[in-house]
Amino acid sequence: MQDSTLSTVEQARSGGVRMWTSRAALTLILGLVLAALLGLLGVHTATVRASGGGYSLQMEYPRTARAGLDVTWRVTVQRTGGFDKTLELAVSADQFDIYETQGFYPVPDSMTRDADTVTMTFIPPPGDTFVLTFDAYVQPSSQVGRDATLSVLEHGTPAATVAFSTWLAP
Repeated sequence: MQDSTLSTVEQARSGGVRMWTSRAALTLILGLVLAALLGLLGVHTATVRASGGGYSLQMEYPRTARAGLDVTWRVTVQRTGGFDKTLELAVSADQFDIYETQGFYPVPDSMTRDADTVTMTFIPPPGDTFVLTFDAYVQPSSQVGRDATLSVLEHGTPAATVAFSTWLAP
């Protein structure tokens, strides 16, 4: 008769697949926690610029964002000598699919959308500079970022175009 109930329990083998899988999972979790603590998974804003046709175009946009967080989305258009009767901006339509919007400021005088593009028309302000802001946050259900372009249109043709990309962190 044996004195221990543990005598029939099999000893764990060292270096097994289960141990290495556990270590890999723990390392991944630790990496995500460290990235979050360092602020690498938050909102990071980038700026792109272009010029053409007498226009200078600058856009601040969320390069990296996370669902549920407010983002910066600001367009500045400059034109020496001021603007013509209207100012048209064209943006890739699917760019707006990841946002919950509170609106554009100033509000466009007209806005149209086709399969690929949202075109906004504004009565430009006096002076050489126009600033458009988009008050938005990333939808809680958004999991994938977007690549997009923004153009200043001159008689329906892009005069200056910037390309930008937003990546959504987990």
